[in-house]
Parts: sequence; C-alpha cells; structure tokens
Amino acid sequence: MRRSVFGAQGLLAAGALALILTACQSPAPAPSGGPASDVPSPATPGAVVPSGTASAGTGPTAPEPVSSPPSLSAEAQGTLDQELIAAAKANNAALVRELVGRGGNVNAKDSIQDSAFLYAGAEGFNEVLQLTMDAGADVSSINRYGGTALIPASEHGHVETVKILLAAGVPVNHVNNLGWTAMQEAILLNNGGPRQQEVVRLLLEAGGDPGIRDPEGRTALQNAERLGFAEIAGLIRSHG
Repeated sequence: MRRSVFGAQGLLAAGALALILTACQSPAPAPSGGPASDVPSPATPGAVVPSGTASAGTGPTAPEPVSSPPSLSAEAQGTLDQELIAAAKANNAALVRELVGRGGNVNAKDSIQDSAFLYAGAEGFNEVLQLTMDAGADVSSINRYGGTALIPASEHGHVETVKILLAAGVPVNHVNNLGWTAMQEAILLNNGGPRQQEVVRLLLEAGGDPGIRDPEGRTALQNAERLGFAEIAGLIRSHG
C-alpha cells in the first residue's frame, strides 16, 4: 500500500515537471496595446509608411512644390497691379503683401509713372519698400522725372530708406531730367539739417560724386556754401 502511494506521488511529480518544462519552451505572447503593435513593419508587403517618413533604402520624401499664382487675363492683371500701387501709396504693408502673393507686379506703373517700389522709396515707406524688393523690384527703374527712388528719398531726408536703397545697388550718381543727382537734391530741396547732413554723408561713403554739376554749373559744394549749409559743406570738403 505504501509503495503504491509513493508511486502515485512520483507520477504526479513527473507530470508537473513536464508541464513546467513545456511552458518554459513556449514563445512569449506578443504584448498587446503597445506602440510597436500599431505600426506595421516597412518590410511587410502592403505595409503603409507614414507620409514624410523615409522607408528603408530610399531618401527623404521631396517637399511639395510651392504653388504659383494663377494666370490672369491682361485686364485682370492690370487691375491687380493698380490695386498694388494704391496699397503702396496708402502705406498698407499687409495689403501689399497679399496683392504681391496674388501675382501683383511691383514694377508696374500708374498713369503718373509711379510703381509700388518707386513710391515707397520716395516716401520712406520702408516695410512696403522691402516687400517690393523681395518681390523683384527693378531698383534702377525711374519715375516721371527720370530719377531713381534714391533721389527723392535723399531730398526728403529719409535716412533709413537711403541706406536700404544704397545697399540694394541703386545708382548713386544717376542724374534725373532736372539735371540733379541725389546729393544735389539733398542739398537744394531741403533745409540742410541733421537728416540732410546724414544723407549727404551716406551718399559720399557710397561713392557719390560731389563734383557733378547742376544745370547752372554748380557743384554740390558750391550749392551748400551758397545756401549757408556749413555742416554739409564741411562734410564734402573733408571727403576730399
């Protein structure tokens, strides 16, 4: 009787050991709900690779091309261009940006030969001016007086505007239809005050030639002396 009990206990122990060994050899179940289970492997046939992610063996996804403004009829383009000039004259930078984005031409002119670029430069509307330059303004273009944007900007004493235009490469010694350079207008058509002095200094540093004579045959120095602008005359003399 005792031997049969022991035998039964041995069989039970052997069976339990077999079950334990079988469980240890079985593969562990895949975790459920983890991040890896939600993304199919790129190597799996039919697997979808998220947009913008490079799959194995390929380069990064090319960026989407920037769409160009739709083509307009000549009449629609003309209307858009005149709206752009009007927005520039109102110093409405936000509207200028919008109209440029819709295809407005910053070099188009109105009936008095003002473009958005030329007007912004003449009036010192620097944000609008920069927008037109970023959109491809012709910095050498001329107004109805045959002058560049630099000439009226210098006349009005718009110091920061003069800096922007000189940096953009507007010709410093251009002579308009009145026979004046930017330096001559800065002297002849203003009061010789601190802003005019700074403008003349900037023009001289940029290669402005004070020896170019006006239609009366006077140089910039002679006009400064004649008008009693001693500080400007001193700047010209010191420049040599």
